[in-house]
Amino acid sequence: MTTHRVARARDVREGELYPVKVGETDLVLVRVGGELHALYGRCTHYGALLAEGILSDGRLVCPWHHACFAAATGALLEPPALDALPRFETRVEGDEVFVTLPDPVLGRVLPEGAGAPEADARRFVILGAGAAGAAAAEALREAGFRGRVLLVGQDGPYDRTLLSKDYLKEEATKGWIPLRDGAFYSACDIERLEAQVTRVDPAAQTLTLEGGETLAYDALLLATGGAPRRLELPGAELEGVHTLRTLHDARALLSEAEGARRVVLVGASFIGMECASSLRARGLAVTAITPDTVPFERLLGSAVGRAFAELHRQNGVTLLTEAQVARFEGEGRVAGVVLEDGRALEADLVLVGVGVEPATGFLAGVPLEDDGSLAVDGSFRVVGAPGPLYAAGDVARYPNPYGPGRIRVEHWRVAMQTGRAAARAMLGSAETFDGVPFFWTLQHGKGLRYVGHAEAWDEVVIQGDLDAWDFLAYYLQKGRLAAVLGAGRDADLCRVHECMRLRSLPAADELRGRAVDWAARLRTAQG
Repeated sequence: MTTHRVARARDVREGELYPVKVGETDLVLVRVGGELHALYGRCTHYGALLAEGILSDGRLVCPWHHACFAAATGALLEPPALDALPRFETRVEGDEVFVTLPDPVLGRVLPEGAGAPEADARRFVILGAGAAGAAAAEALREAGFRGRVLLVGQDGPYDRTLLSKDYLKEEATKGWIPLRDGAFYSACDIERLEAQVTRVDPAAQTLTLEGGETLAYDALLLATGGAPRRLELPGAELEGVHTLRTLHDARALLSEAEGARRVVLVGASFIGMECASSLRARGLAVTAITPDTVPFERLLGSAVGRAFAELHRQNGVTLLTEAQVARFEGEGRVAGVVLEDGRALEADLVLVGVGVEPATGFLAGVPLEDDGSLAVDGSFRVVGAPGPLYAAGDVARYPNPYGPGRIRVEHWRVAMQTGRAAARAMLGSAETFDGVPFFWTLQHGKGLRYVGHAEAWDEVVIQGDLDAWDFLAYYLQKGRLAAVLGAGRDADLCRVHECMRLRSLPAADELRGRAVDWAARLRTAQG
Protein backbone atom coordinates (compact mmCIF):
# COMPACT_ATOMS: atom_id res chain seq x y z
CA MET A 1 0.00 0.00 0.00
CA THR A 2 1.34 3.41 -0.98
CA THR A 3 -0.07 6.81 -0.06
CA HIS A 4 0.00 9.66 -2.59
CA ARG A 5 -0.81 13.34 -2.35
CA VAL A 6 -3.14 13.86 -5.30
CA ALA A 7 -4.98 17.19 -5.09
CA ARG A 8 -5.97 20.25 -3.12
CA ALA A 9 -9.29 19.75 -1.39
CA ARG A 10 -10.56 23.17 -2.49
CA ASP A 11 -10.25 22.10 -6.15
CA VAL A 12 -12.64 19.16 -5.80
CA ARG A 13 -16.06 20.80 -6.03
CA GLU A 14 -19.43 19.29 -5.19
CA GLY A 15 -21.10 17.83 -8.26
CA GLU A 16 -17.95 17.83 -10.40
CA LEU A 17 -15.45 15.16 -11.42
CA TYR A 18 -11.78 15.74 -10.70
CA PRO A 19 -9.34 13.54 -12.68
CA VAL A 20 -6.08 12.41 -11.11
CA LYS A 21 -3.26 10.27 -12.50
CA VAL A 22 -0.92 8.40 -10.16
CA GLY A 23 1.78 6.80 -12.29
CA GLU A 24 -0.17 4.82 -14.89
CA THR A 25 -3.33 4.65 -12.78
CA ASP A 26 -6.28 6.92 -13.55
CA LEU A 27 -8.42 8.01 -10.61
CA VAL A 28 -11.42 10.26 -10.29
CA LEU A 29 -12.14 12.30 -7.17
CA VAL A 30 -15.71 13.22 -6.28
CA ARG A 31 -17.27 15.18 -3.47
CA VAL A 32 -20.67 13.85 -2.38
CA GLY A 33 -22.47 15.56 0.49
CA GLY A 34 -19.25 17.34 1.39
CA GLU A 35 -17.25 14.10 1.69
CA LEU A 36 -14.38 13.25 -0.66
CA HIS A 37 -14.09 9.88 -2.39
CA ALA A 38 -11.46 8.42 -4.72
CA LEU A 39 -12.54 5.87 -7.33
CA TYR A 40 -10.79 4.03 -10.09
CA GLY A 41 -10.92 6.40 -13.05
CA ARG A 42 -11.82 4.10 -15.93
CA CYS A 43 -15.14 2.40 -16.63
CA THR A 44 -15.12 -1.35 -16.01
CA HIS A 45 -16.93 -1.86 -19.34
CA TYR A 46 -14.59 -0.65 -22.11
CA GLY A 47 -12.22 1.56 -20.14
CA ALA A 48 -13.57 5.04 -20.87
CA LEU A 49 -12.17 7.87 -18.75
CA LEU A 50 -14.92 8.53 -16.24
CA ALA A 51 -13.83 12.12 -15.70
CA GLU A 52 -15.22 12.77 -19.20
CA GLY A 53 -18.65 11.63 -18.04
CA ILE A 54 -20.89 13.34 -15.52
CA LEU A 55 -21.80 13.25 -11.84
CA SER A 56 -25.55 13.39 -11.28
CA ASP A 57 -27.63 12.75 -8.21
CA GLY A 58 -24.85 10.69 -6.62
CA ARG A 59 -24.41 8.70 -9.85
CA LEU A 60 -21.23 8.60 -11.90
CA VAL A 61 -22.22 8.11 -15.57
CA CYS A 62 -19.74 6.76 -18.14
CA PRO A 63 -19.47 8.97 -21.26
CA TRP A 64 -19.35 6.11 -23.76
CA HIS A 65 -22.13 3.63 -22.98
CA HIS A 66 -23.75 5.14 -19.87
CA ALA A 67 -22.83 2.54 -17.28
CA CYS A 68 -23.65 4.07 -13.88
CA PHE A 69 -21.81 3.74 -10.57
CA ALA A 70 -22.52 5.01 -7.08
CA ALA A 71 -20.18 7.98 -6.64
CA ALA A 72 -19.69 7.38 -2.91
CA THR A 73 -18.91 3.65 -3.09
CA GLY A 74 -18.19 2.67 -6.69
CA ALA A 75 -21.05 0.14 -6.63
CA LEU A 76 -22.50 -0.79 -10.01
CA LEU A 77 -25.93 0.77 -10.54
CA GLU A 78 -26.59 0.22 -14.24
CA PRO A 79 -25.00 -1.79 -17.10
CA PRO A 80 -23.41 -2.37 -19.55
CA ALA A 81 -20.51 -2.59 -17.10
CA LEU A 82 -20.48 -5.84 -15.14
CA ASP A 83 -18.29 -4.85 -12.21
CA ALA A 84 -18.10 -2.15 -9.58
CA LEU A 85 -15.35 0.46 -9.40
CA PRO A 86 -12.61 0.09 -6.79
CA ARG A 87 -12.82 2.74 -4.07
CA PHE A 88 -9.62 3.80 -2.34
CA GLU A 89 -8.87 5.07 1.14
CA THR A 90 -8.89 8.87 1.15
CA ARG A 91 -7.95 11.40 3.80
CA VAL A 92 -7.72 15.17 3.90
CA GLU A 93 -5.02 17.01 5.87
CA GLY A 94 -5.52 20.74 5.75
CA ASP A 95 -6.08 21.43 2.09
CA GLU A 96 -4.21 18.34 0.85
CA VAL A 97 -5.95 15.17 -0.37
CA PHE A 98 -4.13 11.85 0.11
CA VAL A 99 -5.14 8.54 -1.49
CA THR A 100 -3.77 5.14 -0.51
CA LEU A 101 -3.43 2.64 -3.35
CA PRO A 102 -2.76 -1.10 -3.22
CA ASP A 103 -0.02 -2.73 -5.25
CA PRO A 104 -1.10 -3.69 -7.82
CA VAL A 105 -4.18 -1.55 -8.44
CA LEU A 106 -7.01 -3.71 -9.78
CA GLY A 107 -9.40 -1.97 -12.16
CA ARG A 108 -12.63 -3.67 -11.04
CA VAL A 109 -14.41 -5.24 -8.09
CA LEU A 110 -15.94 -8.60 -9.00
CA PRO A 111 -19.27 -9.62 -7.45
CA GLU A 112 -19.01 -12.09 -4.62
CA GLY A 113 -20.72 -15.46 -4.51
CA ALA A 114 -23.80 -15.70 -2.32
CA GLY A 115 -22.72 -18.83 -0.48
CA ALA A 116 -23.82 -22.44 -0.63
CA PRO A 117 -27.02 -22.99 -2.64
CA GLU A 118 -28.32 -25.46 -0.05
CA ALA A 119 -29.28 -22.48 2.12
CA ASP A 120 -32.47 -22.08 0.01
CA ALA A 121 -34.37 -25.00 -1.51
CA ARG A 122 -35.72 -23.07 -4.50
CA ARG A 123 -34.44 -23.45 -8.06
CA PHE A 124 -34.57 -20.39 -10.32
CA VAL A 125 -34.03 -21.16 -13.99
CA ILE A 126 -32.97 -18.59 -16.58
CA LEU A 127 -33.56 -19.67 -20.16
CA GLY A 128 -31.16 -17.84 -22.43
CA ALA A 129 -27.53 -16.99 -21.69
CA GLY A 130 -27.30 -13.71 -23.58
CA ALA A 131 -27.20 -10.18 -22.16
CA ALA A 132 -30.48 -10.37 -20.22
CA GLY A 133 -29.99 -13.90 -18.91
CA ALA A 134 -26.40 -13.44 -17.80
CA ALA A 135 -27.23 -10.13 -16.10
CA ALA A 136 -30.17 -11.73 -14.29
CA ALA A 137 -28.08 -14.63 -12.98
CA GLU A 138 -25.53 -12.24 -11.50
CA ALA A 139 -28.23 -9.97 -10.10
CA LEU A 140 -29.81 -12.87 -8.21
CA ARG A 141 -26.55 -13.55 -6.43
CA GLU A 142 -25.87 -9.83 -5.97
CA ALA A 143 -29.26 -9.55 -4.20
CA GLY A 144 -28.37 -12.39 -1.86
CA PHE A 145 -30.39 -15.29 -3.32
CA ARG A 146 -29.05 -18.52 -1.79
CA GLY A 147 -31.01 -21.06 -3.84
CA ARG A 148 -29.96 -22.74 -7.08
CA VAL A 149 -29.43 -20.56 -10.15
CA LEU A 150 -29.45 -22.49 -13.42
CA LEU A 151 -28.49 -20.61 -16.60
CA VAL A 152 -29.64 -22.60 -19.63
CA GLY A 153 -28.53 -21.80 -23.16
CA GLN A 154 -26.43 -23.03 -26.04
CA ASP A 155 -25.12 -19.61 -26.94
CA GLY A 156 -23.24 -17.24 -24.65
CA PRO A 157 -22.64 -15.43 -22.49
CA TYR A 158 -20.37 -13.18 -24.54
CA ASP A 159 -20.30 -9.60 -25.77
CA ARG A 160 -22.54 -9.74 -28.83
CA THR A 161 -22.00 -6.03 -29.57
CA LEU A 162 -18.44 -6.74 -30.74
CA LEU A 163 -19.39 -9.27 -33.41
CA SER A 164 -20.27 -6.75 -36.12
CA LYS A 165 -17.47 -4.38 -35.15
CA ASP A 166 -14.07 -5.34 -33.73
CA TYR A 167 -14.52 -9.10 -34.11
CA LEU A 168 -15.32 -8.90 -37.80
CA LYS A 169 -12.32 -6.59 -38.30
CA GLU A 170 -10.19 -9.10 -36.31
CA GLU A 171 -9.30 -6.37 -33.84
CA ALA A 172 -10.97 -8.00 -30.81
CA THR A 173 -8.72 -10.10 -28.61
CA LYS A 174 -10.06 -13.43 -27.31
CA GLY A 175 -10.42 -11.96 -23.83
CA TRP A 176 -12.87 -9.33 -25.05
CA ILE A 177 -15.56 -11.71 -26.21
CA PRO A 178 -16.65 -13.77 -23.14
CA LEU A 179 -18.58 -11.85 -20.49
CA ARG A 180 -17.35 -14.20 -17.75
CA ASP A 181 -15.28 -17.36 -17.49
CA GLY A 182 -16.19 -20.67 -15.91
CA ALA A 183 -14.29 -19.87 -12.73
CA PHE A 184 -16.52 -16.85 -12.13
CA TYR A 185 -19.72 -18.87 -12.44
CA SER A 186 -18.33 -21.55 -10.16
CA ALA A 187 -17.37 -18.97 -7.53
CA CYS A 188 -20.89 -17.49 -7.68
CA ASP A 189 -22.60 -20.90 -7.63
CA ILE A 190 -24.25 -20.23 -10.97
CA GLU A 191 -24.84 -23.51 -12.80
CA ARG A 192 -24.47 -23.59 -16.58
CA LEU A 193 -26.42 -26.01 -18.76
CA GLU A 194 -25.70 -25.97 -22.50
CA ALA A 195 -28.88 -27.54 -23.83
CA GLN A 196 -31.69 -26.94 -26.29
CA VAL A 197 -35.12 -26.42 -24.71
CA THR A 198 -38.01 -27.64 -26.85
CA ARG A 199 -40.97 -26.81 -24.62
CA VAL A 200 -41.86 -24.67 -21.63
CA ASP A 201 -45.03 -25.51 -19.70
CA PRO A 202 -45.74 -22.65 -17.28
CA ALA A 203 -48.76 -24.38 -15.74
CA ALA A 204 -46.68 -27.39 -14.72
CA GLN A 205 -43.60 -25.21 -14.04
CA THR A 206 -41.40 -27.43 -16.19
CA LEU A 207 -39.22 -27.17 -19.24
CA THR A 208 -38.33 -30.02 -21.57
CA LEU A 209 -34.87 -30.50 -23.09
CA GLU A 210 -34.17 -31.76 -26.59
CA GLY A 211 -33.37 -35.25 -25.27
CA GLY A 212 -36.69 -35.49 -23.45
CA GLU A 213 -35.43 -34.68 -19.96
CA THR A 214 -37.77 -32.50 -17.88
CA LEU A 215 -36.63 -29.84 -15.42
CA ALA A 216 -38.83 -28.32 -12.74
CA TYR A 217 -38.44 -24.75 -11.56
CA ASP A 218 -39.72 -22.46 -8.81
CA ALA A 219 -39.40 -19.40 -11.02
CA LEU A 220 -38.45 -19.08 -14.67
CA LEU A 221 -37.05 -16.12 -16.57
CA LEU A 222 -37.37 -16.22 -20.35
CA ALA A 223 -34.41 -14.39 -21.89
CA THR A 224 -34.12 -16.21 -25.20
CA GLY A 225 -33.56 -13.06 -27.24
CA GLY A 226 -34.27 -12.82 -30.94
CA ALA A 227 -33.72 -14.94 -34.03
CA PRO A 228 -32.69 -13.30 -37.30
CA ARG A 229 -35.44 -12.91 -39.86
CA ARG A 230 -34.71 -14.86 -43.00
CA LEU A 231 -35.76 -13.98 -46.52
CA GLU A 232 -38.14 -16.40 -48.22
CA LEU A 233 -36.55 -15.88 -51.63
CA PRO A 234 -35.17 -18.21 -54.28
CA GLY A 235 -31.55 -19.06 -53.49
CA ALA A 236 -31.72 -17.99 -49.84
CA GLU A 237 -30.51 -21.47 -48.85
CA LEU A 238 -27.29 -21.22 -50.90
CA GLU A 239 -23.92 -21.46 -49.18
CA GLY A 240 -22.46 -18.02 -48.56
CA VAL A 241 -25.80 -16.41 -47.60
CA HIS A 242 -25.43 -15.47 -43.93
CA THR A 243 -27.16 -13.84 -41.02
CA LEU A 244 -25.31 -12.51 -37.98
CA ARG A 245 -26.58 -13.07 -34.45
CA THR A 246 -24.32 -15.54 -32.67
CA LEU A 247 -20.59 -16.09 -32.24
CA HIS A 248 -20.97 -19.15 -34.46
CA ASP A 249 -22.48 -16.90 -37.16
CA ALA A 250 -19.62 -14.43 -36.77
CA ARG A 251 -16.97 -17.14 -37.06
CA ALA A 252 -18.58 -18.47 -40.24
CA LEU A 253 -18.85 -14.98 -41.72
CA LEU A 254 -15.27 -14.12 -40.79
CA SER A 255 -13.96 -17.37 -42.26
CA GLU A 256 -15.63 -16.72 -45.61
CA ALA A 257 -14.72 -13.03 -45.61
CA GLU A 258 -11.04 -13.99 -45.68
CA GLY A 259 -11.40 -15.38 -49.20
CA ALA A 260 -14.08 -13.05 -50.53
CA ARG A 261 -13.77 -9.94 -52.68
CA ARG A 262 -17.38 -8.77 -53.15
CA VAL A 263 -19.98 -8.64 -50.38
CA VAL A 264 -23.65 -7.74 -50.70
CA LEU A 265 -25.52 -6.64 -47.56
CA VAL A 266 -29.29 -6.96 -47.70
CA GLY A 267 -30.99 -4.51 -45.33
CA ALA A 268 -29.48 -1.30 -43.98
CA SER A 269 -30.01 -2.25 -40.32
CA PHE A 270 -27.54 -1.27 -37.60
CA ILE A 271 -26.01 -4.75 -37.75
CA GLY A 272 -25.83 -4.57 -41.52
CA MET A 273 -24.24 -1.13 -41.69
CA GLU A 274 -21.79 -1.92 -38.87
CA CYS A 275 -20.77 -4.97 -40.90
CA ALA A 276 -20.44 -2.76 -43.98
CA SER A 277 -17.99 -0.61 -42.04
CA SER A 278 -16.03 -3.61 -40.74
CA LEU A 279 -15.86 -5.41 -44.10
CA ARG A 280 -14.73 -2.24 -45.88
CA ALA A 281 -11.97 -1.95 -43.27
CA ARG A 282 -10.86 -5.42 -44.40
CA GLY A 283 -10.62 -4.16 -47.98
CA LEU A 284 -13.69 -5.92 -49.42
CA ALA A 285 -15.95 -4.33 -52.01
CA VAL A 286 -19.26 -3.79 -50.20
CA THR A 287 -22.70 -3.10 -51.64
CA ALA A 288 -25.60 -2.39 -49.25
CA ILE A 289 -29.23 -2.63 -50.37
CA THR A 290 -32.15 -0.87 -48.68
CA PRO A 291 -35.78 -0.33 -49.73
CA ASP A 292 -35.69 3.15 -48.17
CA THR A 293 -34.39 6.35 -49.76
CA VAL A 294 -31.59 6.51 -47.16
CA PRO A 295 -30.42 4.18 -44.35
CA PHE A 296 -32.36 4.37 -41.08
CA GLU A 297 -34.93 6.71 -42.60
CA ARG A 298 -37.90 5.31 -40.67
CA LEU A 299 -36.04 5.21 -37.36
CA LEU A 300 -33.89 8.36 -37.49
CA GLY A 301 -35.32 10.53 -40.25
CA SER A 302 -34.16 11.52 -43.71
CA ALA A 303 -31.61 14.15 -42.66
CA VAL A 304 -29.71 11.80 -40.32
CA GLY A 305 -30.13 9.03 -42.90
CA ARG A 306 -28.47 11.17 -45.56
CA ALA A 307 -25.53 11.78 -43.22
CA PHE A 308 -25.15 8.01 -42.74
CA ALA A 309 -25.39 7.44 -46.49
CA GLU A 310 -22.71 10.03 -47.19
CA LEU A 311 -20.45 8.55 -44.49
CA HIS A 312 -20.65 5.10 -46.04
CA ARG A 313 -20.17 6.36 -49.58
CA GLN A 314 -17.12 8.39 -48.48
CA ASN A 315 -15.68 5.14 -47.14
CA GLY A 316 -16.25 3.20 -50.33
CA VAL A 317 -19.57 1.45 -49.68
CA THR A 318 -21.87 1.25 -52.70
CA LEU A 319 -25.35 2.05 -51.42
CA LEU A 320 -28.38 1.01 -53.47
CA THR A 321 -31.52 2.70 -52.17
CA GLU A 322 -35.20 2.09 -52.97
CA ALA A 323 -34.17 -1.40 -54.06
CA GLN A 324 -35.52 -4.88 -53.30
CA VAL A 325 -33.88 -8.28 -53.73
CA ALA A 326 -35.72 -10.72 -56.03
CA ARG A 327 -33.43 -13.76 -55.72
CA PHE A 328 -29.96 -15.10 -55.03
CA GLU A 329 -28.15 -17.01 -57.77
CA GLY A 330 -25.44 -19.64 -57.81
CA GLU A 331 -24.72 -23.35 -58.17
CA GLY A 332 -24.61 -24.60 -54.58
CA ARG A 333 -22.94 -21.38 -53.51
CA VAL A 334 -24.09 -17.80 -53.93
CA ALA A 335 -22.52 -16.02 -56.87
CA GLY A 336 -24.89 -13.11 -57.36
CA VAL A 337 -27.91 -11.12 -56.22
CA VAL A 338 -30.70 -10.07 -58.60
CA LEU A 339 -32.86 -7.08 -57.75
CA GLU A 340 -36.54 -6.68 -58.57
CA ASP A 341 -35.70 -4.08 -61.22
CA GLY A 342 -33.48 -6.65 -63.00
CA ARG A 343 -30.08 -5.37 -61.90
CA ALA A 344 -27.62 -8.17 -61.16
CA LEU A 345 -24.83 -7.89 -58.60
CA GLU A 346 -21.85 -10.22 -58.33
CA ALA A 347 -21.27 -11.54 -54.81
CA ASP A 348 -18.89 -13.95 -53.13
CA LEU A 349 -20.67 -13.42 -49.84
CA VAL A 350 -24.11 -12.16 -48.77
CA LEU A 351 -25.20 -10.95 -45.35
CA VAL A 352 -28.92 -10.57 -44.66
CA GLY A 353 -29.71 -8.05 -41.92
CA VAL A 354 -33.45 -7.39 -41.92
CA GLY A 355 -34.15 -7.51 -38.20
CA VAL A 356 -34.94 -10.17 -35.62
CA GLU A 357 -38.08 -11.74 -34.19
CA PRO A 358 -38.60 -12.92 -30.59
CA ALA A 359 -37.50 -16.52 -29.98
CA THR A 360 -40.67 -17.76 -28.26
CA GLY A 361 -41.87 -20.62 -30.44
CA PHE A 362 -41.35 -23.26 -27.74
CA LEU A 363 -43.86 -21.79 -25.27
CA ALA A 364 -47.07 -23.63 -24.40
CA GLY A 365 -50.20 -22.01 -23.01
CA VAL A 366 -48.85 -18.45 -22.99
CA PRO A 367 -50.46 -15.63 -25.01
CA LEU A 368 -48.06 -14.00 -27.47
CA GLU A 369 -48.21 -10.52 -28.96
CA ASP A 370 -48.63 -10.15 -32.73
CA ASP A 371 -44.85 -9.99 -33.19
CA GLY A 372 -44.26 -13.10 -31.05
CA SER A 373 -43.13 -11.14 -27.98
CA LEU A 374 -44.43 -11.48 -24.43
CA ALA A 375 -46.38 -8.72 -22.71
CA VAL A 376 -45.05 -8.21 -19.19
CA ASP A 377 -45.98 -5.93 -16.31
CA GLY A 378 -43.68 -3.38 -14.69
CA SER A 379 -41.93 -6.20 -12.81
CA PHE A 380 -41.44 -8.30 -15.98
CA ARG A 381 -43.95 -10.95 -14.96
CA VAL A 382 -45.61 -12.35 -18.11
CA VAL A 383 -49.18 -11.11 -18.42
CA GLY A 384 -51.74 -13.91 -18.62
CA ALA A 385 -49.27 -16.70 -17.88
CA PRO A 386 -49.77 -19.18 -15.05
CA GLY A 387 -47.13 -19.55 -12.35
CA PRO A 388 -44.00 -17.50 -11.69
CA LEU A 389 -43.01 -16.77 -15.30
CA TYR A 390 -40.94 -13.70 -16.19
CA ALA A 391 -39.44 -12.36 -19.42
CA ALA A 392 -36.65 -9.88 -20.16
CA GLY A 393 -34.57 -8.66 -23.07
CA ASP A 394 -35.67 -8.84 -26.70
CA VAL A 395 -38.69 -11.07 -25.99
CA ALA A 396 -40.30 -8.71 -23.45
CA ARG A 397 -42.80 -5.97 -24.27
CA TYR A 398 -42.91 -3.89 -21.10
CA PRO A 399 -44.79 -0.76 -19.94
CA ASN A 400 -43.07 2.34 -21.28
CA PRO A 401 -41.82 4.28 -18.23
CA TYR A 402 -41.59 7.51 -20.22
CA GLY A 403 -44.52 7.38 -22.61
CA PRO A 404 -47.74 5.59 -23.54
CA GLY A 405 -48.25 1.87 -24.07
CA ARG A 406 -45.78 -0.99 -24.01
CA ILE A 407 -42.45 -1.10 -25.83
CA ARG A 408 -40.02 -3.79 -26.93
CA VAL A 409 -36.43 -2.61 -27.25
CA GLU A 410 -33.82 -4.73 -29.03
CA HIS A 411 -30.65 -3.26 -27.55
CA TRP A 412 -27.82 -4.69 -25.48
CA ARG A 413 -27.88 -2.32 -22.53
CA VAL A 414 -31.68 -2.52 -22.24
CA ALA A 415 -31.48 -6.31 -22.23
CA MET A 416 -29.06 -6.16 -19.31
CA GLN A 417 -31.21 -3.58 -17.50
CA THR A 418 -34.37 -5.62 -17.86
CA GLY A 419 -32.59 -8.83 -16.87
CA ARG A 420 -31.37 -7.28 -13.64
CA ALA A 421 -34.80 -5.83 -12.88
CA ALA A 422 -36.55 -9.14 -13.58
CA ALA A 423 -34.16 -10.94 -11.23
CA ARG A 424 -35.05 -8.58 -8.39
CA ALA A 425 -38.75 -9.12 -9.14
CA MET A 426 -38.26 -12.89 -8.95
CA LEU A 427 -37.05 -12.31 -5.40
CA GLY A 428 -40.15 -10.33 -4.50
CA SER A 429 -39.11 -6.76 -5.22
CA ALA A 430 -42.11 -4.48 -5.80
CA GLU A 431 -40.15 -1.89 -7.79
CA THR A 432 -41.48 -0.84 -11.17
CA PHE A 433 -38.89 -0.66 -13.91
CA ASP A 434 -38.00 2.87 -14.99
CA GLY A 435 -34.77 2.35 -16.92
CA VAL A 436 -34.02 4.80 -19.73
CA PRO A 437 -33.36 3.00 -23.05
CA PHE A 438 -29.96 3.60 -24.62
CA PHE A 439 -27.94 2.19 -27.49
CA TRP A 440 -24.81 3.00 -29.46
CA THR A 441 -23.36 2.26 -32.87
CA LEU A 442 -19.91 2.69 -34.41
CA GLN A 443 -19.53 2.97 -38.19
CA HIS A 444 -16.37 4.01 -40.04
CA GLY A 445 -14.93 5.41 -36.81
CA LYS A 446 -17.98 7.57 -36.06
CA GLY A 447 -19.79 6.82 -32.81
CA LEU A 448 -23.44 7.69 -32.24
CA ARG A 449 -25.50 7.32 -29.08
CA TYR A 450 -29.27 7.25 -28.72
CA VAL A 451 -31.16 7.96 -25.49
CA GLY A 452 -34.85 7.19 -25.06
CA HIS A 453 -37.21 5.36 -27.39
CA ALA A 454 -39.33 6.59 -30.29
CA GLU A 455 -41.03 3.86 -32.30
CA ALA A 456 -42.77 6.67 -34.15
CA TRP A 457 -42.15 10.41 -34.20
CA ASP A 458 -43.74 13.36 -35.93
CA GLU A 459 -40.89 15.88 -35.84
CA VAL A 460 -37.08 15.86 -35.72
CA VAL A 461 -35.25 18.95 -34.48
CA ILE A 462 -31.52 18.98 -35.22
CA GLN A 463 -29.05 21.22 -33.43
CA GLY A 464 -25.43 21.19 -34.56
CA ASP A 465 -23.59 20.11 -37.70
CA LEU A 466 -24.57 16.77 -39.27
CA ASP A 467 -21.73 16.93 -41.80
CA ALA A 468 -19.17 17.30 -39.01
CA TRP A 469 -20.81 14.57 -36.89
CA ASP A 470 -21.26 17.08 -34.09
CA PHE A 471 -24.98 17.32 -33.34
CA LEU A 472 -28.01 16.43 -31.25
CA ALA A 473 -31.21 15.27 -32.96
CA TYR A 474 -34.43 15.51 -30.92
CA TYR A 475 -37.30 13.14 -31.76
CA LEU A 476 -40.71 14.51 -30.80
CA GLN A 477 -43.93 12.55 -30.36
CA LYS A 478 -47.04 14.72 -30.09
CA GLY A 479 -44.99 17.57 -28.68
CA ARG A 480 -43.13 15.34 -26.19
CA LEU A 481 -39.38 14.66 -26.36
CA ALA A 482 -39.17 10.87 -26.76
CA ALA A 483 -35.55 10.30 -27.81
CA VAL A 484 -32.26 12.03 -28.57
CA LEU A 485 -29.53 10.93 -30.99
CA GLY A 486 -26.13 12.52 -30.87
CA ALA A 487 -22.55 12.49 -32.11
CA GLY A 488 -19.60 14.33 -30.63
CA ARG A 489 -21.70 15.34 -27.60
CA ASP A 490 -20.95 12.58 -25.08
CA ALA A 491 -21.31 14.62 -21.89
CA ASP A 492 -24.54 16.26 -23.08
CA LEU A 493 -26.00 12.85 -23.92
CA CYS A 494 -25.22 11.71 -20.37
CA ARG A 495 -27.09 14.79 -19.14
CA VAL A 496 -30.01 14.05 -21.47
CA HIS A 497 -30.11 10.54 -20.04
CA GLU A 498 -30.24 11.82 -16.47
CA CYS A 499 -32.81 14.51 -17.27
CA MET A 500 -35.00 11.84 -18.84
CA ARG A 501 -34.58 9.62 -15.77
CA LEU A 502 -35.49 12.56 -13.52
CA ARG A 503 -38.41 13.45 -15.81
CA SER A 504 -37.18 16.96 -16.41
CA LEU A 505 -37.14 17.40 -20.18
CA PRO A 506 -37.61 20.63 -22.13
CA ALA A 507 -40.82 21.39 -24.00
CA ALA A 508 -40.91 21.17 -27.78
CA ASP A 509 -40.84 24.95 -28.22
CA GLU A 510 -37.67 25.18 -26.16
CA LEU A 511 -36.01 22.55 -28.37
CA ARG A 512 -37.03 24.41 -31.53
CA GLY A 513 -35.35 27.54 -30.26
CA ARG A 514 -31.70 28.00 -29.42
CA ALA A 515 -29.44 25.18 -28.24
CA VAL A 516 -30.40 23.67 -24.89
CA ASP A 517 -27.92 24.11 -22.05
CA TRP A 518 -28.12 20.55 -20.76
CA ALA A 519 -25.68 21.15 -17.91
CA ALA A 520 -27.89 23.93 -16.54
CA ARG A 521 -31.01 21.86 -17.12
CA LEU A 522 -29.60 18.94 -15.14
CA ARG A 523 -28.58 21.21 -12.26
CA THR A 524 -32.16 22.48 -12.11
CA ALA A 525 -33.54 18.93 -12.27
CA GLN A 526 -31.43 17.94 -9.27
CA GLY A 527 -32.73 20.87 -7.27
